Amino acid sequence: MLIRPAVESDIPYLYEICLKTGDSGKDASPLFYDPHLLGHYYAAPYLFFDSSLCFIAEADYTPQGYILAAGDSAAFYRWLEDTWLPPLRRRYPDPFPPGRVKSVYEQRLIRLLHQPAGLPEAAPPWLPRYPAHLHIDLLPEIQGKGWGKVLMDTLFAELERREIPGVHLGVGAGNTAAPGFYKKIGFSILQNEVWGVTMGKELTHGF
Repeated sequence: MLIRPAVESDIPYLYEICLKTGDSGKDASPLFYDPHLLGHYYAAPYLFFDSSLCFIAEADYTPQGYILAAGDSAAFYRWLEDTWLPPLRRRYPDPFPPGRVKSVYEQRLIRLLHQPAGLPEAAPPWLPRYPAHLHIDLLPEIQGKGWGKVLMDTLFAELERREIPGVHLGVGAGNTAAPGFYKKIGFSILQNEVWGVTMGKELTHGF
């Protein structure tokens, strides 16, 4: 297995991995008429916003997993709102034709594209300590073999080099195994959500 920086030619693999892990770690393909919709929101924008915080786990010259991050969440969401989402909102109008939607999950994601991007107007009190956020997904072939931690450590080293004090992530309620993994590598619960929990980890340069 090779851990390397992500590049633009990885985009098709990002979309594929995002879809195949998009149902709380399981394959979300049956839930989507459009196989690219999940990656449009949860994968591709990170590579275009700041590719230096995106890393690939590769085996036999084929990406098998990724970690994608934004060092400044507020800046990322402003960019998402101003640059990334407008063309997607034109591509996926709301309401979308029912015949082109496979599931409630797909319909909710289309609606999410039309909501203001980012954190609520009153930013959570923990955000200054944990300004970065990340997404990590591994195909089943490499799960449970330690590569998630290797990807995490690779990202943490780069965030620490930039003196970013901490990082947060969201864990859906259906992904019951993930909180235990994150707690083992130093994350704690910052906030309970309707959809799950937000967890955070302070880095070496934390306050």
